[in-house]
Amino acid sequence: MNLGSDADQLQRRNRELANLNTIARALNQSVELEETLQTTLAQVAEVLGLKTGWIFLLDEKSGETYLAASLNLPPALVRNPQRMEGRCYCLDVYLDGDMKAAANVNVITCTRLSKLVDGTDGLRYHASIPLYAHGRQLGMLNVASPDWQEITDEDLRLLYTVGDMLGIAIERTRLYEQSVEMGTISERNRLAREIHDTLAQGLAALTLKLESADALLDSDAGGTRVRDLIQASLQLTRANLEEARRSVMDLRAAPLAGQTLPDALAALAAEGEIPVQLRVMGGNRPVSQRIAVGLYRIAQEALTNAHKHSGAALIQLHLEMTPQEIRLRIEDDGHGFDSQHIPENRFGLIGLNERARLLGGYLSIETDPGVGTLLLVTIPMREGER
Repeated sequence: MNLGSDADQLQRRNRELANLNTIARALNQSVELEETLQTTLAQVAEVLGLKTGWIFLLDEKSGETYLAASLNLPPALVRNPQRMEGRCYCLDVYLDGDMKAAANVNVITCTRLSKLVDGTDGLRYHASIPLYAHGRQLGMLNVASPDWQEITDEDLRLLYTVGDMLGIAIERTRLYEQSVEMGTISERNRLAREIHDTLAQGLAALTLKLESADALLDSDAGGTRVRDLIQASLQLTRANLEEARRSVMDLRAAPLAGQTLPDALAALAAEGEIPVQLRVMGGNRPVSQRIAVGLYRIAQEALTNAHKHSGAALIQLHLEMTPQEIRLRIEDDGHGFDSQHIPENRFGLIGLNERARLLGGYLSIETDPGVGTLLLVTIPMREGER
């Protein structure tokens, strides 16, 4: 019996359990998907003495993969975010069902790193860890090593266990997000009923009273002027009633109506008379319902303003989504205006600015007479989401 060897093995096992316990505690403290992923990346990298990692997930609706979280990506990948989009060797193996456990992949095999020359931070190997929940594919966790030394079997076993824990955590956070969304829809419907019971019914009662007053004037030859006023009031009241009903219907329906943000923007771009050129980068990356709806409303209001006031021949609508930030750009080639004296009330910029602020972002504007207008909305991801 080799007591020294047994002691070393016991010490390694205790260290492994302590590391797993640390990661498990961190996972149990979060109910938001982005925070869960970023926390796991940071903990795994620290435990293994590495600094770089990334996570791909499968979109539940489209089945496409997207970069859901990253940690200290090398400059070559930061400068070329498109290299982190779409499928790769590791994902192909995983999605084909041929990756059941954590595995080493070298720089020659990795299609994202193989053709890079500079700015790789010396990455030579990465471990790919498949993510499952109840046998269903969720995505893949990768951690990278700057050495030609493969990640050890012991660490691969640890990573595989972490992958199991992360899969369960991903499932839990998605269920939580679904429950929050259902609660939001329920609250929206409750507010819709209240609006209908107050504003709409009040306007309907006013219409009946005005109609009765109008009928009483039938025998009054001198009441022509009064009749005109009543008729005008009736017309206005009916219009307000119809507007109230329309507002209630808008409130009951979710703005995106089950669509992704890029799909909703595409439908929005096709509505106006001025051609709108839409371009999307990183569109497979889902965002929270709150941010998606907020950005859709910003685009909707900005496009409405451009159609009404810009005199443009073309509007460009660009959406760029990365783990670090989301950028929405609306640019027209219209007549513009003096950037030193922006007419906020006329162009609805107060509302746009407020919407961006509520999303944790900001709005910038560039315009001058004769050169068109550029609106740029930037929504940084929280520190815990990077």
